Amino acid sequence: MTDMLVRLYDHSLESHPLVIAGLRIQIKRAMAADKSQVCGFVATNFGDTAAGWVSECEVALTGLPSSCFIAVHDNTLIGFCCYDATAKGMLGPLGVRNDFRCKGVAQELLYHTVEGMKAAGYAYAIIGWVHSEAYYQKTCDAITIPSSFPGIYSRLIEQGGDP
Repeated sequence: MTDMLVRLYDHSLESHPLVIAGLRIQIKRAMAADKSQVCGFVATNFGDTAAGWVSECEVALTGLPSSCFIAVHDNTLIGFCCYDATAKGMLGPLGVRNDFRCKGVAQELLYHTVEGMKAAGYAYAIIGWVHSEAYYQKTCDAITIPSSFPGIYSRLIEQGGDP
């Protein structure tokens, strides 16, 4: 896994609200009051593969405004994307419930997150520990950061790095 860099000042990511509107999906910025629901969703749907994501979501939901965007279908959480959770300027984690994948939800979450980062003054976003480089290259023109593994994550307890 590697880190990737996204230019925010001229990103090519496009919003497709009509695509997800046809599925009755809303993308919105999460609020602090959503914390237990968002963290529960992340633990239930991604806990086995990304245990740190719950902690990252908790951090993203403490800011005002929060740095967590959510996708909601019929008042049910189906996806999320955060920034500034692991470190300033980092985009992610991002996750969409299995039955809503390949429907444009992740791309719309990315779009809103990128726009949120731009509004906060960022010129670049770093996506950490990317699982699918091809997806991010195609979706938001992300480029691989050479020699970036394990990057900031080397400080994690289970990585054995220094604090």
